[in-house]
Amino acid sequence: MRKRARIIYNPTSGKELFKRALPDVLVKFEQAGFETSAYATQKAGDATEEAARAINEQYDLIVAAGGDGTLNEVINGIAEKPNRPKLGLIPMGTVNDYGRALHLPTDIFEAVDVILDGKTIQVDIGKMNNRYFINVAAGGKITEVSYEAPSKLKTIVGPFAYYIKGFEMLPQMHPVDVRIEYDGEVFEGEITLFLLGLTNSMAGFEKLVPDAKLDDGMFTLLIVEKASLAELGHIMTLASRGEHTKHPKVHYIKAQSVNISSLAEMPLNVDGEYGGQLPANFLNLVRHIEVFSPANVDNELLIEEPKNTDDLFE
Repeated sequence: MRKRARIIYNPTSGKELFKRALPDVLVKFEQAGFETSAYATQKAGDATEEAARAINEQYDLIVAAGGDGTLNEVINGIAEKPNRPKLGLIPMGTVNDYGRALHLPTDIFEAVDVILDGKTIQVDIGKMNNRYFINVAAGGKITEVSYEAPSKLKTIVGPFAYYIKGFEMLPQMHPVDVRIEYDGEVFEGEITLFLLGLTNSMAGFEKLVPDAKLDDGMFTLLIVEKASLAELGHIMTLASRGEHTKHPKVHYIKAQSVNISSLAEMPLNVDGEYGGQLPANFLNLVRHIEVFSPANVDNELLIEEPKNTDDLFE
């Protein structure tokens, strides 16, 4: 029996390039031995519902084609399922943080080749309250930059749009008094923002977590204490070079479980989308999802798979 693949794609991502390439992508999967179909999302939540349905229909492979938001929705559709299929990613967004972390090619057909080559790694995901994320969860005014940067600006200048919007928002940032519990330790005080990272690439900053591991079961918790406008600007500049961890107002911590509470409001961001307000509990789910990856990501983590696609999903 032929293996079945379901492609879930955002038709507006990447200037609709994937939508135009879809017929050829389907042919490529079919020639590799898959019975392949596709689903175009229309609104928020569609990818989550379709991913869950695809698992219930016992598809062997799910492919997310779109930006980080599409990938996040697919993860939320499969995270709680006991029979999670392997996941392929075709990065089509403006920034593609997770695609960057996996060193995936931005060319559509080269990304398809990564999937068909059959090499995978098992990666951690995070759970925040009742939501899941695969790249980053954060809190603070500055975290709104990922969904407030104008789409037109992102199209023109790409990831640099986040730097522009970030500096624009600095005067609006105000410290919040919080309590952060992590793996038996406690931090209490006024902070400007916090961030829990699973990869090294977040909102275009590729060195925010320079020692990130995709499968170690640990979040990287960054806490930025109350700081002046000049200090925040300096920290952002340092972050673009991966040197922010040395700043005295920055705490750089590894933790598996984190609980954050506050009497004041602090907006949350999950994989680049609005995630509600504090309080929040975060748990790292170790090696929870198996994703297709190029061989050069981390050879020690790669699970070698045979080239014969008939044996890919046993």
